[in-house]
Amino acid sequence: MLLGATATELSLPPLPTAAAAALPASSGSSMRGSLSLLRSLSLSIHRHRHIARGGGGGGGRNALLLLSQSRRLSLAALRLPFSRPHLLVSPRASSASLSSSVEQVVDGPDSDENWDFTSRGGDSDGFSFDVGSVGSDMRQLASPPPAVEVKELEEVPEQWRRAKLAWLCKELPAQKGGTLVRILNAQRKWMRQEDATYVAVHCTRIRENETAFKVYKWMMQQHWYKFDFALATKLADYLGKNRKFAKCREIFDDIINQGRVPSESTFHVLIVAYLSAPIQGCLEEACSIYNRMIQLGGYQPQLSLHNSLFRALVSGSGALSKHHLKQAEFIFHNLVTSRLEIHKDIYGGLIWLHSYQDTVDGERIAELRKEMQESGIEETREVLLSVLRACSKEGNSDEAERVWLKLQHLGDKLPSLAYVYKMEVYAKVAEHMKSLNLFREMQERLGSATVAAYHKIIEVICKAQDVELAESLMKELKNSGLKPLGPSFIDMMNMYFNLGLHDKLESAFSQCVEKCQPNRVIYGIYLDSLVRIGDISKAEEIFSEMHSSGAIGISGRNCNSILGGYLSAGDYVKAEKVYHLMCQKKYEIERASMEKLDPILSLRGKAVKKPVSLKLTKEQREILVGMLLGGLQIDSDEQRKNHMIKFKFNENSGMHSALKRHIYEHYHEWLHPSCKLDDNSNEIPNSFSTICHSYFGFYADQFWPRGKPMIPKLIHRWLSPCALAYWYMYGGYRMSSGDILLKLRGSQEGAERVVKALKAKSLDCRVKRKGQVYWIGLLGSNSTWFWKLIEPYVLDLNFAQEDDGEILSFNSGSDSDKNSDNSEEDR
Repeated sequence: MLLGATATELSLPPLPTAAAAALPASSGSSMRGSLSLLRSLSLSIHRHRHIARGGGGGGGRNALLLLSQSRRLSLAALRLPFSRPHLLVSPRASSASLSSSVEQVVDGPDSDENWDFTSRGGDSDGFSFDVGSVGSDMRQLASPPPAVEVKELEEVPEQWRRAKLAWLCKELPAQKGGTLVRILNAQRKWMRQEDATYVAVHCTRIRENETAFKVYKWMMQQHWYKFDFALATKLADYLGKNRKFAKCREIFDDIINQGRVPSESTFHVLIVAYLSAPIQGCLEEACSIYNRMIQLGGYQPQLSLHNSLFRALVSGSGALSKHHLKQAEFIFHNLVTSRLEIHKDIYGGLIWLHSYQDTVDGERIAELRKEMQESGIEETREVLLSVLRACSKEGNSDEAERVWLKLQHLGDKLPSLAYVYKMEVYAKVAEHMKSLNLFREMQERLGSATVAAYHKIIEVICKAQDVELAESLMKELKNSGLKPLGPSFIDMMNMYFNLGLHDKLESAFSQCVEKCQPNRVIYGIYLDSLVRIGDISKAEEIFSEMHSSGAIGISGRNCNSILGGYLSAGDYVKAEKVYHLMCQKKYEIERASMEKLDPILSLRGKAVKKPVSLKLTKEQREILVGMLLGGLQIDSDEQRKNHMIKFKFNENSGMHSALKRHIYEHYHEWLHPSCKLDDNSNEIPNSFSTICHSYFGFYADQFWPRGKPMIPKLIHRWLSPCALAYWYMYGGYRMSSGDILLKLRGSQEGAERVVKALKAKSLDCRVKRKGQVYWIGLLGSNSTWFWKLIEPYVLDLNFAQEDDGEILSFNSGSDSDKNSDNSEEDR
């Protein structure tokens, strides 16, 4: 019966009794079971070889197929006790070809794909999302990835080629990138695409996916290379499952550049890989791939993928997540049109996002609540709190009262934020005493008031301009020991400014400077007050302090304020200097000031200038060099005619928090209009970019040729103390021991250039590689001399010494750590 079967009908033979008995029960079984299985299978293989030699026709071919299957099953049995994923061999053979497919990976319960996505925001107002993980649906994809077909090693006709391929399969996984490429280059005379494909597929079989990727990249550079969609898909899927999102994305883009649509599995694993990476910008990339999966590929993602992406969108704080509303609505629309089950937390998360919008869509919230009711989903306390937050922004007191009653009927203690939102509702309808009574009720029932409640009640009373009551509450807040105090100081100073109480405003300003971090909004209010009362000398002093401080900075509003003060005082020389500063920074000048400036400049024989053309100053150029060494990125268009500088800062770094404001002010005139903030805003984003301009071409060619970081050959000419200081502030750390580490992106040759340039400045240092990043270590007395060199340019904000833990140890003998697990993250 077996000999009569066709090749396509042939399936794996039943295991012999001895082999079945020896099959390990779990991945933790002993070697003895696997060896027993292998002995049993070897007897079966020997028997099939005898049949293959003696038989002919279809029976011989079937016996050969059976032999190939048995051999692969024996190899799978050898790997089974030691590997986490279970391997199912899925052979595809025909009577005309003795080729077999790559083993298909089916993830078990402990597969790496069942990742637990952690919250991306640590704020208390993040939405609690409780939906399963994304991994379970990968086995049910509507369009499975294509199989890669390669010959078995014994089917290669030339014996020398078989030996070469076997040697490469053994040797390449043990080599690093440079050696691996050199070995492959030595095989160019005989190696062809089917040979390289065999090596790449073998590497995926033994889970050496990094090696497989390097072989694949080498293949692409050969003259005989033809795009292999199945191989590219397989590699992308394996890399994505190992969370190597950058390499997976590279292959993904290659597939699209070839005019092909990636398979559903590739979209799926790339989205999951991005979601699992705690790196800024990965969530946005995951959303982009998700949208292309639907719009370009026409696929219908699995339910768990919808849920996981939605959960990532609402996992941060409300202030950050509110920008994801459009994407969240798109996911909700796809769930509805695909007729998939909508989890209760999807409704709750969508209402939560709507409640944080600056302009609340009350009708949409009501529509979602109605759908929840029709689906039999009860409104949780979190949903009701979101509705109450929306009511506070709209001033909808009637709905707020109904929601308040529902919250009370839930039986639990009311959350503190509920009191805050209801206080704001009363404030919107001009009933500030009701807000105060509710604040006192909160203190009585909860035992104490939160700092958010204090901020809200002081804001409400200040808007009502009840000076005595506001001062009493402010004193109560200071005595409570709660922080921060800045928001309430701003409300108090605004109230004093509106009432013309300059003495009280000045007193509040002095207290704020003493107890709070420097704040541009607070300095701006004080500056406006000084200009109003005509104290121009004091106003000039405050303006100079703002301009020179990296933590405060100036805005267009501040410049207009001091400009108006100079013009009112008749000090036209200083007014002209401020005017030129505003032209340089491209700040808009108020019409009233312009009308006064026009005749003054005309009398001096000067035409009123328009904003000057953009040109980098010496300091701006040195800052760019230092930050480019620390990892600053430049994006170029396809023709490399225009370039954009992308500033990205770590929100968890104290140094970066100060540096981003300093950089924002220094490059204000270069920033893209979408990145420029309102004059009243004090929050600088963690990432912003410049306009696209040809002026950055020099830096793009020197530091980012072909879109990859590089250290220029003439770097020794540009390592000024200012550039070194900004390199340290952007990409460096000062350890608790006093040693200084500087992060450097580029090649080994580039790192050696930097080390040589530092040694020319009598700064001895060591270099160590970790993943794709080099670290320059200035140890002992060298760190002291380095610090003295850069100290005049380092921001004076007590953030200079920042211990980042054991980033890298320079005590070991080796100066390389190329096999770091963080290589993908460091990219």
